[in-house]
Amino acid sequence: MSNRVSIVIPAKNEARNLQSLIPRIRQALPDVEIVVVDDGSVDDTPKVVAEAGVKCISHEASMGNGAAIKSGARAAKGDVIVFMDGDGQHDPAQIGVLLEELNRGADLVVGARTSKGQANLGRSVANKFYNWFASIVTGFEIADLTSGFRAVDAEKFRQFLSLLPNGFSYPTTSTMAFLRSGYRVKFVSIDVSRREGKSHIRPLKDGIRFLLIIFKVATLYSPLKVFVPIAALCFSLGLVRYVYTFIYYGVFTNMSALLMVAGVQIFLIGLVSEQITALIYKERG
Repeated sequence: MSNRVSIVIPAKNEARNLQSLIPRIRQALPDVEIVVVDDGSVDDTPKVVAEAGVKCISHEASMGNGAAIKSGARAAKGDVIVFMDGDGQHDPAQIGVLLEELNRGADLVVGARTSKGQANLGRSVANKFYNWFASIVTGFEIADLTSGFRAVDAEKFRQFLSLLPNGFSYPTTSTMAFLRSGYRVKFVSIDVSRREGKSHIRPLKDGIRFLLIIFKVATLYSPLKVFVPIAALCFSLGLVRYVYTFIYYGVFTNMSALLMVAGVQIFLIGLVSEQITALIYKERG
């Protein structure tokens, strides 16, 4: 299968890590196509890639991890694309595990990190919450929503390129898109190493972005599953307050009206979002 596999590696200032990563990939899978996307690096990343003799796509300025993934997916010639980080966390020897699951009929195989593979305690807690929330929304047990180590059917992945953000949440978007479209998604446990060098994720700024993952999960899969409980809560609070104030004071307060109207509006927003989501995926067959 290796002769039709492309390895896509988004890289920003990863010259040191790529020097060891590329030879390890070639040792594990000698016949694969390797595509490195240089996302505006200011170190020797382009030079290292050129010396290694693999395909390099360069962004003149940093456009984001997701943008690098999209550039690599468009350039890859394989029927199967394996995405992995350029920081040395992912072991090329485990690519075969992902490919085996694709051979068994999966459309997307995600390398699910163990708790030891998380960057820090805060990241581990956040990822566990994302996984739990996404599992509730989809009804599918999601082991690792944000892992960047994954193998996928190239043609099916390209169906969703327009949905992918340019930032760091491309794994979330692609996973939810595949589940929403009824494709087979498989999670396999992998071990990852601690990255060498400085992470490009900024806890404060990117923390806000990661919070938006929760909303992305809802809007990409089934908005009503999120909007209906919130709408019901608002409407119920308004109704309870109305009953209370009517019994004790004989009045219908503005707060009661506000809560009940808000509940109806939230429900309608969820209904419209559900229709938009259905249309998005209908256009992709």
